[in-house]
Order: sequence, then structure tokens, then C-alpha cells
Amino acid sequence: MTVAQGCAAPEQTVALPAGIDLSTQAVIQGVVSGAGRAYARLLDHSGEFTGEVVVSDEGVFRFFAAPGDWTVRIIAGGGVTKDIPAQARLGEVTQLSVTL
Repeated sequence: MTVAQGCAAPEQTVALPAGIDLSTQAVIQGVVSGAGRAYARLLDHSGEFTGEVVVSDEGVFRFFAAPGDWTVRIIAGGGVTKDIPAQARLGEVTQLSVTL
């Protein structure tokens, strides 16, 4: 018996997945370099945890967020963290580039 790992989330690539209607979405995405294995965590305007994704092998992460002010926290090995402010706008892709 083969057991599938993970929650079947879409693959994290720079291109948006097919079928995404940007007129109804606000997207925050980015590319992390110099991290190896890392996680991207989305925090709301008050610093509360909202979501987390594993950064892909290519360093890509993506969140579909409500419009407004957010913080993306990159968490990498060795206790390395970096916070990046981001503003999500309906109909737009906010692109971040993060070097650790």
C-alpha cells in the first residue's frame, strides 16, 4: 500500500496555478535564496499566525490572502528568521524576493 504524504497542496512554482482568477484574489508570493529547507509563515497586521507553507526546492512560496497589511516570516535552519512586510491587494500578485 502506498501512502501519500502531505495535504495535496498545489506545487509551489513562480507561475500561478491554472484557473486562478486574480480579479477575486490577493496573492503574496516570493522566492527565498540562501535558505536550504525553509518555511514561509503568514502573520496578520497584529502579528497573529495565519498560515504556513514549506518553501519549494526552488525557493518559491505563495499565499492567497485577504487584502491588507501582512508580514511574511521566513524560517530556515539554524534558527534563521527574517520578517518581510507585504501588502496584499485584490487583483494583484505581491512579489517578494528574500535573501537569507
